Amino acid sequence: MNNLDKKEYRLENLSCANCAMKFEKNIKSLPTVQEATVNFGASKVSIIGDVSVGDIEKAGAFDGIKVVPVKQRKIEKTPFFKRHENVVTMISFVFLIGGIIASFVYEESHPAALSLFVLSILIGGFELFKGGLINLSRFYFDMKTLMTIAIIGAAIIGEWREGAVVVFLFAVSEALEAYSMNKARQSISELMDIAPPTATVRRSNELIELDTEFIQIGDVLVVKPGQKIAMDGIVLKGSSTVNQASITGESVPVVKKKGEEVFAGTLNEEGSLEIQVTKRVEDTTIAKIIHLVEEAQAEKAPSQRFVDKFAKYYTPAIIGIAFLVAIIPPLLGADWQTWIYQGLAVLVVGCPCALVVSTPVAIVTAIGNAAKQGVLIKGGIHLEEIGRIGAIAFDKTGTLTKGYPEVTYVEAASEKDFIRNIMSIEAYSQHPLAQAIVQYGAKEHIHPIEVEEFQSITGKGAEAVINGIKWSVGSVTWIKTISSISEEVLQAVEKLQTEGNTVILATEEGNYRGFIAIADPIRSNSKKVLQSLKNNGIKHTVMLTGDDPKTANAIASRLGMTDVNAGLMPEQKLTAIQSLKEKYGAVAMVGDGVNDSPALAAANVGIAMGGAGTDAALETADIALMADDLEKLPYTIRLSRKALHIIKENIMFALGLKIIALLLIIPGWLTLWIAIFADMGATLLVVLNSLRLLTTFSQDNSPWK
Repeated sequence: MNNLDKKEYRLENLSCANCAMKFEKNIKSLPTVQEATVNFGASKVSIIGDVSVGDIEKAGAFDGIKVVPVKQRKIEKTPFFKRHENVVTMISFVFLIGGIIASFVYEESHPAALSLFVLSILIGGFELFKGGLINLSRFYFDMKTLMTIAIIGAAIIGEWREGAVVVFLFAVSEALEAYSMNKARQSISELMDIAPPTATVRRSNELIELDTEFIQIGDVLVVKPGQKIAMDGIVLKGSSTVNQASITGESVPVVKKKGEEVFAGTLNEEGSLEIQVTKRVEDTTIAKIIHLVEEAQAEKAPSQRFVDKFAKYYTPAIIGIAFLVAIIPPLLGADWQTWIYQGLAVLVVGCPCALVVSTPVAIVTAIGNAAKQGVLIKGGIHLEEIGRIGAIAFDKTGTLTKGYPEVTYVEAASEKDFIRNIMSIEAYSQHPLAQAIVQYGAKEHIHPIEVEEFQSITGKGAEAVINGIKWSVGSVTWIKTISSISEEVLQAVEKLQTEGNTVILATEEGNYRGFIAIADPIRSNSKKVLQSLKNNGIKHTVMLTGDDPKTANAIASRLGMTDVNAGLMPEQKLTAIQSLKEKYGAVAMVGDGVNDSPALAAANVGIAMGGAGTDAALETADIALMADDLEKLPYTIRLSRKALHIIKENIMFALGLKIIALLLIIPGWLTLWIAIFADMGATLLVVLNSLRLLTTFSQDNSPWK
């Protein structure tokens, strides 16, 4: 849908997938509407065209759908027992109980009992009949149409008590389904409530409280300890620990100092911060996450598309079966009233609601739960696909490793003096290896001293004079040309190189004085994550890297990876992914979301290291790990498999209960009571089973069963 002039509205009372489709069709039929999309999972509608809220609500009046502008932060929800339809249901129930009591005192055909049953049906089923009769006049067959035919048929053949029971149980089923769908959507509503609606802003040396929609880029927020940060921005003043769990899913606070980025919805724990706003409220990371999650919930997964297609033929087939059940036995000499009753029961039990809702509720719930855990899954198709992968390819730098060099080993007679001299020289260089040495010295509380005659020698190293003595620092090959290096030192250096280190040697007036080993260190959890993936059935883990083969093989060996492909350019990673797909079938690629874009796009599932919500990660991949580490990868695979398992269970429940009920036709045991219980039971089983995905299940190494 084109974003030009697009208006979005949140919806209340949208609990039925069939109703969502009908609502969308009604809106599209409005003469001033060019395009409309109803997002059942997010309970939202997007419209292009000149249309009022009144027009939209009129299009949804058949199901009591209410419309609220999307920018309204809080949607007031009527308590369960104060909702109009639920009050009407309780009144209908009172008359039903009265009718049952009267039928025992007198008999079912007594005027007192009949009157109470009729009142129960009319009060409880008025909205149902209104919608069902309109649908019937348009030859539109949904659950309301089927129920209306069944209840009117029951009244015609004198089964008033059964008709009243069906009306009541159908209303109960609708209420429980609405409650369950709202429960499934709670992840989105919780995300919407994360960022505070107001913030304290410093303007003209005054502190004022503003709604976030009026805060501009460049404004300065003042955030006290214990307060949530309302907008994305950069720390101007102060230092504090910030809990970023709402963005990354990780509860370990992160230290934020001047110049560092912070995100809306995160919690300032200790110190006071002054933050310069860098994004408007609609562009914050949490706003983008909410938007992407809602869009993901709207995208139909393969299993959902299959169910929708099946349901399209299923409902007419049920109507045909009901018609045949009602007329064929009587034509062969059986009792008309008995078999018309059986046909009506088939209509009730054949209601497609449970089948239609079997997949979307599970998808909505799983994607919402993942978002709360810091995993952004951008569609049901990706949720399903990640559970089917046979191999995972990983970029090395910044994915399996930290992405920046660190000193790993120092060999010298006097380590402190040696580091002081080397860092004093390297302080003049911008090379990443030089900066790693400077940072190591600072961490060890070693301070640089003044040097003279600094000279950088391209591709080799650097030289300088310290206290009148010339020092040379550089590669093994270069230092060997200006100094004699013992075999013992060369063996130690070679061993470190095979382990993935870059080794820098140093001389003093041409005499060897020691070496420093530097490496891009492996993330502390990489090995654990890879082992967890193996435990979860991922047999093939492959490293794709532009690094040299010696370093890549050393790291892959330490991590226990099954294969390595090193020395690759970005376009060669794409070719490597295509080869892996031919070899292993479905393949996922994990990378940084920028340099690995071709490979991420070529994989069945592209997984980006999120960097706490970087735009590149949010836009590039199918799945983003917002915490910028691999901890959530095994969890995501288990969530996918659990969702797939639950979807299959839901389809079995939806069809299985109906098939069992339909088989009761053979001995003539199927009643309207049993039919409505089978339909209601199937719907509730499907929804409640899907709500199991709200649980944050274990993230240990064992696969989900």
